[in-house]
Amino acid sequence: MSGEPEPTRSPNIWDAPDIYELENLGVDREGLIEAAMGRLHPVGGADLVDIGCGSGFHLPLWRTLGARRVVGIEPYPPLVELARARTAGDGGIQVLDGAAQALPLPDASMDIAHARWAYFFGAGCEPGLAELERVLRPGGTAFVIDNDATRSTFGRWFQRAYPGYDPLAVERFWARQGWSRERLIIRWDFDSREDFESVVRIEFPETAAEGILAEHEGTGTDYAISLWWRHF
Repeated sequence: MSGEPEPTRSPNIWDAPDIYELENLGVDREGLIEAAMGRLHPVGGADLVDIGCGSGFHLPLWRTLGARRVVGIEPYPPLVELARARTAGDGGIQVLDGAAQALPLPDASMDIAHARWAYFFGAGCEPGLAELERVLRPGGTAFVIDNDATRSTFGRWFQRAYPGYDPLAVERFWARQGWSRERLIIRWDFDSREDFESVVRIEFPETAAEGILAEHEGTGTDYAISLWWRHF
């Protein structure tokens, strides 16, 4: 529709949703991210919005953790349909077509906002941050999960593959916005070498991916992330 925000293309999940599903299954199997979120704002009884929910992988998880109501927001129509199919049996989950900078939600209607690797990082996302302030209730908490390219094996790969990415500039941006950070080291682990290679190839440019696979044995690695958060 004319005038609606254009989504930022996400080639990993847009072009290869089946492989991205393997990646979701292999990220943070210990649940360190959800545990850290729960210490800052318990999910139990909350109304939670998952921004950039993709195919809806995490939506049932929030319900398992006790969320009263879960709303997934996703701008790419094929992923909206996948997310709706995944969650069709749960009346407490709703999936809406929408963008971070124009959330299709009423004012002060949510307790928790979650955005994970959803092109929501650093300078340029100010309209999305304003939307968080609009839709969260007083006492609500927003979480943004981003790569930390300053640490870990994955961080080193990321920094090498995307030399234009400036992690210190990203840190300064969030500090200016008044957000805090939990630094976490999670695992990126897969059931087979074939799965690992497939995921590496959708996450990195071809030359970088082949270099990673040539130097790194096994089916996973350590992965540093930043859990940015703010209470409202």
